[in-house]
Amino acid sequence: MVNKKLIGRKPEQAVLQTALDSQEAEMVAVIGRRRVGKTFLIKNTYTDRIAFEVTGVQNAEMAEQLQNFAFRINQFFYEGEAKLKPKNWLDVFQMLILALEKQKYAQKMVVFLDELPWFDSRKSGFLRALGFFWNSWCVDQNIVVVICGSAASWMIEQVVNDKGGLHNRITRRVDLQPFTLYETEQYLKSRNIRLDTYQILQVYMTFGGIPHYLKEILPGKSAIENIGAICFSPASTLANEFQNLYPALFENAANHSAVIRALSQKWKGMTRKEILKTAGLPDGGNTSNVLQELLYSGFITQYYPYGRAKRELLYRLTDEYSLFYLNFIENSTWQGNEWWQTLSQTAKFKSWCGYAFENICLKHIPQIKKALGISGIYAEASAFACAGSQNEKGFQIDLVLDRKDQSINLFEFKFYSAAISLDKSDAAALRERMETFRKVSKTQKHIFLSFLTTFGVKMNENSLGLVDNNLEAKVLFEP
Repeated sequence: MVNKKLIGRKPEQAVLQTALDSQEAEMVAVIGRRRVGKTFLIKNTYTDRIAFEVTGVQNAEMAEQLQNFAFRINQFFYEGEAKLKPKNWLDVFQMLILALEKQKYAQKMVVFLDELPWFDSRKSGFLRALGFFWNSWCVDQNIVVVICGSAASWMIEQVVNDKGGLHNRITRRVDLQPFTLYETEQYLKSRNIRLDTYQILQVYMTFGGIPHYLKEILPGKSAIENIGAICFSPASTLANEFQNLYPALFENAANHSAVIRALSQKWKGMTRKEILKTAGLPDGGNTSNVLQELLYSGFITQYYPYGRAKRELLYRLTDEYSLFYLNFIENSTWQGNEWWQTLSQTAKFKSWCGYAFENICLKHIPQIKKALGISGIYAEASAFACAGSQNEKGFQIDLVLDRKDQSINLFEFKFYSAAISLDKSDAAALRERMETFRKVSKTQKHIFLSFLTTFGVKMNENSLGLVDNNLEAKVLFEP
């Protein structure tokens, strides 16, 4: 049943397959952000078992949604004859029940409702009717009902945590995440695209692990060439994706975009108060919902700086495409094939690369722990910032791994096109940072200075005895 063309997704496929193999009716919720490959996963796992499928229509009124649903029933069961004209959602699901009952299925059938949030137009009664469909008929059938949606927060609040007819009816749940670097490399190879570690990192920093974006990469071109063609050329496919991305997921998407724009201005993160001020949003429950929805959907992350009080929670923008779009695509004017290649050599691009690489590292902490040989040791990950004074410069530690074996790793992340060489002043500054961290944090744990860079640190008289862990970016590509 599992289609071998799928890259990765083995745990997710296993959940879907278990639902198909069980002896009971199953309702499976598949949740994940737009373009992450939810529909592809479901269709390739269930292939010929899908008895019926329908996708909601974006921004459509109830009458259009009903018409669309009825059209699909007619297609699947009545050879396209326009015989069904439902008045409401209860009508629709009763018609679907009658159509399914006329079929003689030898094996467990699958009903697939895609982009579920789009069906639920205001005061439509869609969720009540879906609850009726499940409770009055599906529970006694040999069936898997798969519900899917890109608006992750809506799916969790309205379906997974529903207190009405769907309460506790979700039997299994799949949270589909973007590809890791390992999966991205495998995906590109499956499309005959051979890029080295450095090039794949550039691709990932721009598009993240979103399959729909990665499929635009062409073989025989460098990462910079591909980025230029996909994002900047007159025929570019992702030049306007930002305008479509958030409205497709959220109501009142202007507020979500405002938060994203605010966070793009301060790469190390903002407090809630700073976000409200920068985005011009009011302090209230609606804004809290916006932040929660962006967190659920994977566009932003939250973290506590090392040693800080919980009220100092920081949010940061970690969606690669949004960050790239706001820094380079928006307000850009195409000036020929060499334009982007020239811009990619500027200080602004190199600065952005540093932050984007840091984001990638923070998304691959299990791989970092594996490379350190501490996969089995519990460790809390955070960042550390030390404010400057009149006499001393402030500094930031990219990652603090606070381990339960009385040890701490202080990480420096660097994205360069060659191995890094430390001079005397670099070594002195690093020793001072370690000492300041020990003093400010008052830790008694042993401190390891760790580097994770694209091609490692050259071991010389300045790095010997100072750098405890010298990791190259290739460790991030582990499964």
